[in-house]
Amino acid sequence: MADNIPAGSTTEGAIQVGQPPQQPADARVSAFASYNVADFPVPHGREEEWRFTPLERLRGLHDGSAEMTGGLRVEVTAPEGVTVETVDRSDARLGRAGKPVDRVAAQAYSSFEKASVVTIPKDAVLADPVRIAVHGEGGVAYEHVQIEVGAFAEAVVVIDHTGDATLAAGVEYVLGDGSKLTVVSVQDWDDTAVHVAQHTALIGRDAGFKSVVVTFGGDLVRLHPRVIYGGPGGEAELYGLYFTEGGQHQEHRLFIDHDTPHCRSNVAYKGALQGRDAHAVWIGDVLIRAAAEGTDTYELNRNLVLTDGARVDSVPNLEIETGEIIGAGHASATGRFDDEQLFYLMARGIPHDEARRLVVRGFFAELVQQIGMADLEERLLGKIEEELEASVS
Repeated sequence: MADNIPAGSTTEGAIQVGQPPQQPADARVSAFASYNVADFPVPHGREEEWRFTPLERLRGLHDGSAEMTGGLRVEVTAPEGVTVETVDRSDARLGRAGKPVDRVAAQAYSSFEKASVVTIPKDAVLADPVRIAVHGEGGVAYEHVQIEVGAFAEAVVVIDHTGDATLAAGVEYVLGDGSKLTVVSVQDWDDTAVHVAQHTALIGRDAGFKSVVVTFGGDLVRLHPRVIYGGPGGEAELYGLYFTEGGQHQEHRLFIDHDTPHCRSNVAYKGALQGRDAHAVWIGDVLIRAAAEGTDTYELNRNLVLTDGARVDSVPNLEIETGEIIGAGHASATGRFDDEQLFYLMARGIPHDEARRLVVRGFFAELVQQIGMADLEERLLGKIEEELEASVS
């Protein structure tokens, strides 16, 4: 039941060695990157990277008219041995993972006053997670966070967003050789919040990166996870789940840059939508450059539409510049709530609302289990059930 999508709009593809590469209309090999806001024109909504985003709901984050008014509280709790610093803009470590790739990301990088830097030392294996609580108290804020993991270290980081804010942010993950980092980013905002962020991971040789992005709240949430490989043998697993309510816009735009040989990536995002004008956008861009021989990559997006009036845009893109790969493919499917599954459960004595809850919980269960933290998993499953109960009350 967890991965059963009813018939709907489906696109699937798989490319193996010897087959001709697919070329997306928007080849990301030429994507521009800069720390300077002025290098990016003000978007008008006709650009490929902005065509799904309702710019008028960004509250000036995209055109420079949003003036910082504060109201953001960031608290970091870390196990013994982890270094937590608040640094100013001159710190030479900042920006190591990669440059901003759109105007809002450049605005965020140019506007923050202090950055949070969390350093996990070489060879450390953390028994407890690093927790970063980001709470909005109203107003406009710009934020920058860097997580650096030393060689052969292992850590879990939870970034939890709550409250109300108009936030543009940059988050960097710098993984040393042989290290392993799991990041859980939760967007549990009030319904009035706006959150736009670029997450950039630089993965060292033989290092492993796992990201779990969970998005529930907010008026508009637009996240841009990016993966760059710093050496052979790197692995990236990007998981995500989102529950989009009526009137909400939730957008996840992923880009994995396979520019290094013998690296692997796997992407799986799932979303459920309910309510009029609920809008979810998922863009999955994977680029395999000519030098990236031995690449193995796959991306998947599944969407479950629970009510009329909701809209999904799901666009997987795969660009391959070398035939010397292990495999590459993608799949995208969007379907309505499966009445047959519902009937099957109700025929066995399960009430309608409980049956509906079980179907949706099963849809998300596999991704929730990727978190690996029982308390957080239960909280998120409870949040899903709250959303479902609200829709039938």
